[in-house]
Amino acid sequence: MVTRTETRRIAARGFTLVELAVSLTVLALVLWSALGALAAHTELRQREETKRRLDGAVEALLGFAIVQRRLPCPALEANSGEEAPLGGGTCSTYYGGYLPAKTLGVQPTDAAGYALDAWGNRIRYAVSNALTGCIGPSSLPHFTSAANLKANGVSCRPNDLDICVSAQGTTATSCAVSANRAVSTETAAIVVFSTGRNGALPSAHGADETANLDANPVFVSRAPSGPEAAGGTFDDLVVWVPVGILYARLIAAGALP
Repeated sequence: MVTRTETRRIAARGFTLVELAVSLTVLALVLWSALGALAAHTELRQREETKRRLDGAVEALLGFAIVQRRLPCPALEANSGEEAPLGGGTCSTYYGGYLPAKTLGVQPTDAAGYALDAWGNRIRYAVSNALTGCIGPSSLPHFTSAANLKANGVSCRPNDLDICVSAQGTTATSCAVSANRAVSTETAAIVVFSTGRNGALPSAHGADETANLDANPVFVSRAPSGPEAAGGTFDDLVVWVPVGILYARLIAAGALP
């Protein structure tokens, strides 16, 4: 027969177990929330660091242009971070290459000499190779040839790099409609971008991210999103240099006209 005292002890022990279960549940929720906040903070820090590296890459490209009187060509997959070809001129690729970190002296790089974003992915780089608005005859390549850049002059505007807010409805050469443009056409002389946290996972790329890796002059730049967005997952960071800024730097340095 269970006495009244024993009943109270059992009840007290049961209450203690319930309290423990509740405490563990609360602790798990707190830890889950803390881990989520830490992950979000880490992601933000990595994006800020990557943006800093992209801005540094732009400054390195402009500095190279001032010294060499031209922009460098993009690096290929297998040329150890050097522009291809060395010395510029007609590039091996204009839209599907990497930042030539070895040529520019940019850090940090991987063992092969390619500049990296904060996630360890290689930074991409594209340069214009089509012109419009030139006064008089013009010759290509314009931006990657010191002789042509000087001879063609600053009336020439780029006529190929197109920065869109969505890949939907684009063609291989254009955003297709002005409402889809992140910047006016005939503006961008170069594009530098990071493929973001999921850069090494092609299967995780959304349609808008895929558009940045198809080696044509059409790029997408928009706010980050998950797979629920119309263009799918997007965490690329894209920066570009308007031709006016490039020319202004070259003129101020006495490299042009």
